[in-house]
Amino acid sequence: MPELLFPLDSARRFTDQEKIGHNRWHPDIPPVVTVRPGQSFRLHCREWFDGAIRNDDSAEDIRDAPLTRVHALSGPIAVQGAEPGDLLVVDILDLGPIPQEDSGPLAGQGWGYTGVFPKTNGGGFLTDQFPDAYKAIWDFSGRQTSSRHIPGVEFTGITHPGLMGTAPSAGLLATWNRREGALRATDPDRVPPLALAPEPQDAILGTLTGAEFDRVAAEAARTAPPRENGGNQDIKNFTAGTRVFYPVYVPGAHLSVGDLHFSQGDGEITFCGAIEMGGFIDLHVDLIKNGMQTYGVAENAIFLPGNTPPQYSQWLAFSGLSVTLDGQQRYLDSQLAYQRACLHAIDYLTRFGYQPEQAYLLLGAAPIEGRFSGVVDIPNSCATVYLPTEIFTFDVRPSAAGPTRIDPGPGAPRASMS
Repeated sequence: MPELLFPLDSARRFTDQEKIGHNRWHPDIPPVVTVRPGQSFRLHCREWFDGAIRNDDSAEDIRDAPLTRVHALSGPIAVQGAEPGDLLVVDILDLGPIPQEDSGPLAGQGWGYTGVFPKTNGGGFLTDQFPDAYKAIWDFSGRQTSSRHIPGVEFTGITHPGLMGTAPSAGLLATWNRREGALRATDPDRVPPLALAPEPQDAILGTLTGAEFDRVAAEAARTAPPRENGGNQDIKNFTAGTRVFYPVYVPGAHLSVGDLHFSQGDGEITFCGAIEMGGFIDLHVDLIKNGMQTYGVAENAIFLPGNTPPQYSQWLAFSGLSVTLDGQQRYLDSQLAYQRACLHAIDYLTRFGYQPEQAYLLLGAAPIEGRFSGVVDIPNSCATVYLPTEIFTFDVRPSAAGPTRIDPGPGAPRASMS
């Protein structure tokens, strides 16, 4: 096992640990540890809400989830010799739930969760159709998972980190705040907001204190969106065996990681659409000096995806077009087309007995594949969502006999309106 450089005690909050991580992006957050190129190491990771979500049959914790607290990130990790303009090479060697802890109150201790966030607290990809809060709990059995809230499915986790990236430079941070502030200004009262402003409340900034903490907290960027440094990309194929190339913007690179997922579908469409968990991740780092210029990687990460299972062979695919639910044509709107494909899949699954919110939660958690299938034929984009048929314990393919009706059980917990 690689050396453990960032330990977490499950009995203590994220801010009460031996080493304190962070939940904002800023170049002045001090690194917690330094590694050398060529070194392998292990980090423990807390699930993104630091234990706010419970293993129960209610969804009030999702409704009231403290978004100012996320994401709980392990790091920053400084890499010796890394300079702006380099590429940081990160190999994901292994990852999984919290080691040797198969039961307990923290996600990752033998269980994880998927949430539909309410429109008033984050929303989701289909927030206009699903404006309320729902939750599904998933139990782990080795690499398999199933849920008491979504019967009739069991599948192999495609475990990955939802968030990993390097620290921004001061200039890049200013660019983020400027352009996202301009977007918010176009509709400042929108729910959910168009972008998240810097928020000092609940900021965790490593070892910073006093006036320096206050300055950084007022400037630091929220970790919710993906950006040029990687960040919260939520790419389900970041499995063990993946190699990622991150731009380096500050001396030492300052790598951070968190938001581990037991499984996820393309798009993480419910916002908390993955099966969220705490756990561990083993990484190996190296450098390509001046790699940003050499390979033209100035404002994005590139990666070689891992080849770990599951590798499903049978799929049922649903298409969607860039036409709104009330019949209005949109010009090559691939985002809308993917929403329509997801809604078609949800409607299809209700024919087998699932409640719509159960189907929505399933599309967020299961390893569906989303594809932009046609983006040039005006005026309609075509997007598709591929649903692996092997995850079901019954046949979901169309047949002359008609759909099998399953017992949906008590359904997914729904929070009352606050």
